Amino acid sequence: MNYHILKKDGLDGFIKKLAGQMKVCAPVAKGHGAFAFEEVSSAAEISLKYIPTILPPKKYFMPPREKMLEFDLNGDKPKDAANLEPEKLALFGVHTCDLAGIQCLNMVFSERPRDYNYLLRKENIFIIGLECNEYCDGNASCALVGNHYPNGGYDLFFTDLGDRFIVHVNTQKGEELAESQGLPKASPADLSALEKARDAKKHVFQNEIGVGPKLLPEIFARGMESKVWQELGKRCVSCGNCTNVCPTCYCFDMSDTINLDMKTGCRTRTWDSCQFETFASVAGGENFREERAHRQRHRYYRKFKYPLDKFYRSFCTGCGRCTRTCMAKISLKDTLKTLAAEYK
Repeated sequence: MNYHILKKDGLDGFIKKLAGQMKVCAPVAKGHGAFAFEEVSSAAEISLKYIPTILPPKKYFMPPREKMLEFDLNGDKPKDAANLEPEKLALFGVHTCDLAGIQCLNMVFSERPRDYNYLLRKENIFIIGLECNEYCDGNASCALVGNHYPNGGYDLFFTDLGDRFIVHVNTQKGEELAESQGLPKASPADLSALEKARDAKKHVFQNEIGVGPKLLPEIFARGMESKVWQELGKRCVSCGNCTNVCPTCYCFDMSDTINLDMKTGCRTRTWDSCQFETFASVAGGENFREERAHRQRHRYYRKFKYPLDKFYRSFCTGCGRCTRTCMAKISLKDTLKTLAAEYK
């Protein structure tokens, strides 16, 4: 396996050189304990220790609002407004939970019919991961779903070893960048230090739910009629915060807008939420998930049951964003603990 070393005092030079080659986005402190991925040009702007950002990095792959095409009734056919030549972009400091989220979206949008807007952006985004050596806060549950260790999905991956980073190269693009930056190869002592750091994490990252992740599919298979869904339904306000900040939610809505000339307009894609009352409404007035309890249950099953049946992996990455942003203070970990207790 290919590892390099970057001294801590060399990080600023690394970022500045990278910013000279492409746009660089990294976690930036926004005040009041909040962070967001934003464009940076130096290491001083970056928060290396941060809780998951307000919005996950999926916003660079799948923008919250995207113009798909423009049309003119005087023309022959609609004009494709998609950004077919997206700018080169480097995402620095992506946590393992968000790397897992990007991997989930890669599978979804690679299915037929493929989403070429997403795939084109993906090909132009260089991903640099950053390892968490401890929990970001009590809302995270990455150990439950196995996302507290790196599991691919990046070009380079940084692990903090105190006075230096050990950098794992995962792709050819990553190797080319490491060489262009002049990063020296890691020594056996560096690899030994990495192994010790990973061993130490075993005592820090614990599964707090009380059951192993392999039991989750069975727990949800038996939990369809659990009382917990009615309890969540009474508290939920259907704001959609939980889905908008989720790194694996990918539902969207399409809308056509006609300009005042009644001849020109555009088609726009925007993020949607299964927690909105109108989400499951169809022609004729039928709503297949009219109750908030049913919508809450659907959201959990879209993370812990349905994706496992189809993609063989959980679509909850353990980032904790849904709990942090919930206006009703609904905790994903508490819900899982209740379901696990009922199962036992």
